Amino acid sequence: MAVEELQSIIKRCQILEEQDFKEEDFGLFQLAGQRCIDEGHIDQLLEVIQNEKNKVIIKNMGWNLVGPVVRCLLWNNKEDDKRKYFLMLDLLIKLCNPKELLLGLLELIEEPSGKQISQIILLLLQPLQTVIQKLHSNKAYSVGLALSTIWSQLSLLPVPYSKEQIQTDDYGLCQCCKALIEFMKPFLEEVTDERENSLENEKLKDELLKFCFKSLKCPLLTAQFLEQSEETENDPLRCFASEIIGFLSAIGYPFSKMIFNHGRKKRIWNYLEFEEEEDKQLADSLASLAYLVFVQGISIDQLPMVLSPSYLLQFNMGHIEVFLQRTEESVFSKGLDLLENSLLRIEDNGLLHQYLEIKSFLTVPQGLVKVMTLCPDETLRKKGLAMLQLYINKLDSQGKYTLFRCLLNTSNHSGVEAFIIQNIKNQIDISLKRTHNNKWFTGPQLISLLDLVLFLPEGAETDLLQNSDRIMASLNLLRYLVIKDNEHDNQTGLWTELGKIENNFLKPLHTGLNMSKAHYEAEIKNSQENSQEVQKSKEFCSVTVGGEEIPNMPPEMQLKMNAKMSSGEGEKNNNKKKQRNPHKAIS
Repeated sequence: MAVEELQSIIKRCQILEEQDFKEEDFGLFQLAGQRCIDEGHIDQLLEVIQNEKNKVIIKNMGWNLVGPVVRCLLWNNKEDDKRKYFLMLDLLIKLCNPKELLLGLLELIEEPSGKQISQIILLLLQPLQTVIQKLHSNKAYSVGLALSTIWSQLSLLPVPYSKEQIQTDDYGLCQCCKALIEFMKPFLEEVTDERENSLENEKLKDELLKFCFKSLKCPLLTAQFLEQSEETENDPLRCFASEIIGFLSAIGYPFSKMIFNHGRKKRIWNYLEFEEEEDKQLADSLASLAYLVFVQGISIDQLPMVLSPSYLLQFNMGHIEVFLQRTEESVFSKGLDLLENSLLRIEDNGLLHQYLEIKSFLTVPQGLVKVMTLCPDETLRKKGLAMLQLYINKLDSQGKYTLFRCLLNTSNHSGVEAFIIQNIKNQIDISLKRTHNNKWFTGPQLISLLDLVLFLPEGAETDLLQNSDRIMASLNLLRYLVIKDNEHDNQTGLWTELGKIENNFLKPLHTGLNMSKAHYEAEIKNSQENSQEVQKSKEFCSVTVGGEEIPNMPPEMQLKMNAKMSSGEGEKNNNKKKQRNPHKAIS
């Protein structure tokens, strides 16, 4: 029946000119074709499509069949049928109007969810490429629309983070990334052809550039890469990253130019949208790019060898700041790795204090404090602590001094403050052992720093338990100063400030300790009294009969009642319980 309906529509439309086709004809053709597919009349439908007499009809109406054919390819497991459906899809792609086909294919890509996203993308990428290449105008717009639609769907898929997940690739993200590279290559060849320099070609470059930056953000920002050097060639996400970076250079945007331009007032983008949205939209992508180059080593040989370590650190700090502002642990990890990679290039005490005038050089250590105190992953917390110590080691004396003051004022965490105080002690110790004292950790500068250390935040009412780490570190520092710096030399200036230290720190601490001792003694006393009251209440048991409470039963009577229960009624009840649950007695 469906075949007859289709033949009837075909006969009526064969005698019409292309411009005379009515909307009703399109609907009837689609309905009849869908019924042929549903009823399994694949061969008859293939004959209709292959018939040269129906070329104009298929060109204008055949794109309506692409959806049903694609769905059959996804759900039909019969190899013979799938072969015929693939042939039908190839014919429709070849014969139908490319503009209509483009929209139809993109609608199909937008439909699925979950694991079906990668299945339909892998199925339609090649047809989509063929359709776009057939377009004679607005190719850049079509490429951009296709890439944007594909990326929107791929961004919904979970990014694999372990070796096992990458190998199994349950959601097909890795396969899609590989297929996307092949999808983009013909269009890349067009824009890199020296003979082509048209406005349309420049627009196509912009669309490819936008997709490269979207890819750097998702999936590459959160993607984890295989560590073993011998497996890097088998890492699909790393290969994808390498291709994307290569694409950037090919279309005229080498990564070094972009990394080192980030944050400057002068822009490098020809495309207006990039110029307006760089700071908001591209920060994650540029940070991801910096990580891929400096940590993963992708295309790092393209960097000029004359760049100094401090220069590289300066530009990477902005990217590290972006990593540490995110919430994903995998992104935290990348920020820590990029910081470590950048700091290890610098000699200890070789980072000049002037760099701290750059915002990121103070916000990054504050970000490290957040990782150390708030990140649920213990490994990352320890790595954050190690990176903060490494950062401190690289700063010169004035830089250390400035950073210590900053973190003491902003960290609001007793453990972090104790860590900083221990570092202050270490710097004082180094200074006292040198022939020429370091002015930043002796004399007036040190006293100014000690004012932040040897005091209680809320005076005598400070919560000593909550601030115990900081207080113990402060007392340890004070003890060290008294022992190491004798009153006669007074290199640190401590002895001239003892009166102030006693008033601002020791006396409030002594008062606070006495208040805490009195508080805990009162708590212990209350606890003991409450325990005695509970014990007394247990000595009597109250019984209610007929809604009225009878006098309390003394302990002696309770013992007699228990004896009766165990010899009489209680025994019967126990037997009944044993019968209900015989296995309970087996131990």
